[in-house]
Amino acid sequence: MASIVFENVTKAFGDTLAVDNVSFEIKDNEFFCFFGPPLSGKTTILRLMLGLDSPDSGDIYIDGQKVTQLGAAERNMAMVFQNLALFPHMTALDNIRFPLVERRIPEPQIRAKVEEASDKLHIKHILHKPPAQLSGGERQRVAIARALVRDPVAYLMDDPISALDARLREETRVELKRIQREIGHTLVYVTHDQEEAMSVADRMAILKDGHVEQIGTPIEIYDQPANSYVAALLGAPRINLFNVEEHGKTWTAGDGLLDLQSENVPLGTKRIGLRPENLKIRDRSDKDLGEPAQVVSVEPLGGFTVVSVARKDNANEVFRAMLRGQPQIDVGTEVALGWDPSSMLFFDEGDRAISI
Repeated sequence: MASIVFENVTKAFGDTLAVDNVSFEIKDNEFFCFFGPPLSGKTTILRLMLGLDSPDSGDIYIDGQKVTQLGAAERNMAMVFQNLALFPHMTALDNIRFPLVERRIPEPQIRAKVEEASDKLHIKHILHKPPAQLSGGERQRVAIARALVRDPVAYLMDDPISALDARLREETRVELKRIQREIGHTLVYVTHDQEEAMSVADRMAILKDGHVEQIGTPIEIYDQPANSYVAALLGAPRINLFNVEEHGKTWTAGDGLLDLQSENVPLGTKRIGLRPENLKIRDRSDKDLGEPAQVVSVEPLGGFTVVSVARKDNANEVFRAMLRGQPQIDVGTEVALGWDPSSMLFFDEGDRAISI
């Protein structure tokens, strides 16, 4: 069990700055997730934590002890790599046993730990098979079990379930969350899947080009993003971002699709954000709200429907509304847009969030 602290850590590979002056604290027993697009610095941060790479500057602490110059073996962390790194000539059982055998753990303890991890991940029936005879999901569970049998200060996982199909990914992330609660260890998790990140993390860090853009609980970040980049990264469908224009005492957004009340628009606003679940579709027979919009696509998804609209004379800028159920709306229908002013997010010229 351990807390992990980065203080002003920077790491470059040649001319590429992978991690740029990053600082954060991961609390003891926390399920902490790093989320961002490819090449945002997620895996490099894990490698710096583990001791596979050394920072160019800054310091790393585990449970208050400075470990910046310590190697991986001295940090006692368990890692599940994205490529799994299973030994092909060993059975699943021998792969799981390997770190314990290397540490000369007594055989009765090895058997007990392997049985416990196998039970938790439901893989007892495949322990006799080599990796080549396992499915992608089974191999990933074996790799996770190999990490679980150890007693490290923290578990590090680099996109460990990315190769699974959607249903198995959902089941496995629920299992990981349950296991983390049971074992009571710090778990650091890297993913590029926003749904996965939001569902498992106690707290998460949003990364961009080696920078930490925001740290908080998933709900905090979703409801109060630090900037438009973070707002757009979380949520499916993506948040609608409307450019705002001032016309004397009135304001419009989205090329005239939205009429805004001046008292609802903070000083310095250049863009507003409305998540698809907060954007409403209204019939044009109702009181007009801004310029007319036209439905350009309808995506029925069972419990909800995504309706894409654009200004009639500008189909290049499309906005999405997520409606409950399966409303009968046809492509080409002329509509108006509505919203709850309290659901709007405001961004300044630098795309930073404006607090209200």
